[in-house]
Amino acid sequence: MKLRSFLILFCLLLGQTAHAERLLNLVNIQGIRSNKLVGYGLVVGLDGSGDRTSQTPFTSQSIKNMLDQFGVQSDGRVDLRNVAAVSVTASLPANMQPGQTIDVTVSSIGDASSLKGGTLLMTPMKGMDGNIYAVAQGNLIVGGVKAQGRTGTGITINLPTVGRIPGGATVERTVPSGLSKSRTLLLSLRDPSFVTARNIERAINGVFGSSEAEALNERSVKVKVPLNSDQRVTFMAMLEQLNVQAGDPPAIVVIDARTGTVVMGGDVKLRQAAVAHGNLVVQISEKYNVSQPPPFNKGGRTVVTPESKVKIKGNNPTHVFLLPAGATLAKVVAALNSVGASTTDLMAILEALKKAGALEAQLKVI
Repeated sequence: MKLRSFLILFCLLLGQTAHAERLLNLVNIQGIRSNKLVGYGLVVGLDGSGDRTSQTPFTSQSIKNMLDQFGVQSDGRVDLRNVAAVSVTASLPANMQPGQTIDVTVSSIGDASSLKGGTLLMTPMKGMDGNIYAVAQGNLIVGGVKAQGRTGTGITINLPTVGRIPGGATVERTVPSGLSKSRTLLLSLRDPSFVTARNIERAINGVFGSSEAEALNERSVKVKVPLNSDQRVTFMAMLEQLNVQAGDPPAIVVIDARTGTVVMGGDVKLRQAAVAHGNLVVQISEKYNVSQPPPFNKGGRTVVTPESKVKIKGNNPTHVFLLPAGATLAKVVAALNSVGASTTDLMAILEALKKAGALEAQLKVI
């Protein structure tokens, strides 16, 4: 009898472990985040696909300012089609040290047709506080291609005005991390859930002690961390490897009204409901009647009169189908497919079911 009970308990634990997720996949750690950087620069070496002076005068001004810094005098009439003004963006990960490199994205801000083959000149990259945190420079990798004939007809594949430079920026300044200054650590749940927050608290306390973690709400869990930096790193490494049983996500139906995409979770259920589905087809035909006067009638004139016919008819006979109580996603989709419902019909049916109180799910329209 004891062996049987042990086997049952063991199977239950295996079932829980199979659905457990790493803590790192469920939360974001306060103080450990990336920071956005942006800069303004010039891309040179383009084969006639750069900015036009008449449309982007700031490109010529930037070239003139750069030449003045190197002691090269110019009369201000700079017309270089192999130069493009660009914005340079990057994401600076937490705890990056000076000398390390990060990837950058280069985008045209003028009327350049392509950045292919270009080289980004040295560009300082600033954060929100106005300080320079990295310096970017290097050869661009552009995946897009654009070809155009003399008549203006052409073809464009992907985006030739956007490129990347892997490791193209060198970090010059470290962003202070709040992780090393606080005695406590705040874990922010990516998907708010009281069940998940409570399970995280139990998992941490089960390994490190009964009072190390405290669930504040459905979004945050407070954890005590060591003050010693070496111990803190070891503590965080163990914390990341914890397996936590995540709570079941809420039943949600997402409707993208722009593309007609409908996504339903597998736990979407319905109460008993009857749905009538039918399509109407509106046919409108236009024709013109020409009335001409008799021959040799000087006062007569030709008159064109339009004639319109509008007819409405049912394209398919009306379908009525019954959804039993507790119907799952598979049954809902099968029932809707059986009546030939299109994506637009599906969105209308789901909205009507929600208003009727038969849809046990959140309805989100994006």
